[in-house]
Amino acid sequence: MRRPVTLIALTALAVTGCGDSGSPTAGPSTVPSSSIPVTDDPATTPTDTPTDTPTDTPTATPSATPTSKPPTSAAGCVDQKLRILTLREKAAQLIMTGIDSTGMTSAQRAVVQQEKSGSVFLVGNGGSLSHTRTAMAAVNTAATVKGVRPLIAADQEGGQIQRLKGSGFDRIPAATVQGTWSSSKLTAQAQHWGSQLKEAGVNVDLAPVADVVPSSLKSQNAPIGQLDREYGDTPEEAGQGVRAFVQGMRNAGIATSVKHFPGLGRVRGNTDFSSGVVDNVTERGDADLQPFANGIKAGTSMVMISTVTYTKIDPKNRAVFSPTVIQGMVRGDLGWRGVVITDDVGAAAEVAAVPAGERATRFVAAGGDIVINAKAGLTPEMVAALVAKAQQDKFFAAQLTSSVRRVLTLKEDYGLVSCG
Repeated sequence: MRRPVTLIALTALAVTGCGDSGSPTAGPSTVPSSSIPVTDDPATTPTDTPTDTPTDTPTATPSATPTSKPPTSAAGCVDQKLRILTLREKAAQLIMTGIDSTGMTSAQRAVVQQEKSGSVFLVGNGGSLSHTRTAMAAVNTAATVKGVRPLIAADQEGGQIQRLKGSGFDRIPAATVQGTWSSSKLTAQAQHWGSQLKEAGVNVDLAPVADVVPSSLKSQNAPIGQLDREYGDTPEEAGQGVRAFVQGMRNAGIATSVKHFPGLGRVRGNTDFSSGVVDNVTERGDADLQPFANGIKAGTSMVMISTVTYTKIDPKNRAVFSPTVIQGMVRGDLGWRGVVITDDVGAAAEVAAVPAGERATRFVAAGGDIVINAKAGLTPEMVAALVAKAQQDKFFAAQLTSSVRRVLTLKEDYGLVSCG
């Protein structure tokens, strides 16, 4: 039976996963009424139809960003970059390439430098804060293109999912512990953890987990419950933790990503290691979507989409390839106009049977923006596929431009775009 979700109206949306123990990956509103509308099917009526001159920029800027330029500066700077970046350079802005947390290997450096990856994602456990800072400076040198610097992301949730925990980084408790704290304490702690990331040269935390794990399923839920990644077993408890964590990280100038929409709390398999993972319960308008709305209202930078198939929402497509999920639910129901990012589609077993290039093109075609690719060697193939499809399909080319605009707007808000 569907449980209606009550959402707080969002007056401004910011521009603004995930991984498991031993995993290389990132993850496994304005709403006019008290429940999420379900009338329009974006498969036939897209809610964010791109045009040849996309203008779908977010309506507000996070309050705790490193820059304080007037609103027109962002649009002007982004427009300038869209004019001077080549199609291949634009496509590369949509790929988040996996690199070792201790620094790029020679092979990873070659990919990042040659492709000018728009973002990188730290894989595995890193070293000290000072070592990380040096390693991330090298990433900036390799990836910066025409005044556009990369997003540098880590899974810094806490508990078993903390990539950076060497000297200089606090050991962060699991979300199940964080969820017992007051909102003010969690916000303050998240701000402190965020300040360490910023000092280390990391500007994105692929957190917090907004998934709700029912207490009856905790021991059977491999991606979240078994790893203590949830803030609570009700939408209210999870939403409170998500909101406090996002606010703290934003106060530190760190971008965040609420994950893994529309939720991994009711599945059993972990998409990093298993294929054919299905959720037969979650519906459009489900009460368990509330924490994602809370994260958006708090100023998250991105919404991460899971690779699970939700049979009551879109039985024909995994969520990352679903226009119903991305355009209909995220951009339509939740009113999100910022960046939408995948869970890992590079090393994850769930999508291994899908050609690497298609993983990128299908996500962008469904309305998404940044593709997390934990296997650096797949980045050239993904970039090439985006370029080829954009050259062949004007509608897709407009979608790609819309995605790049959202990514560049996010980067500008966090001081990663320089315009003369």
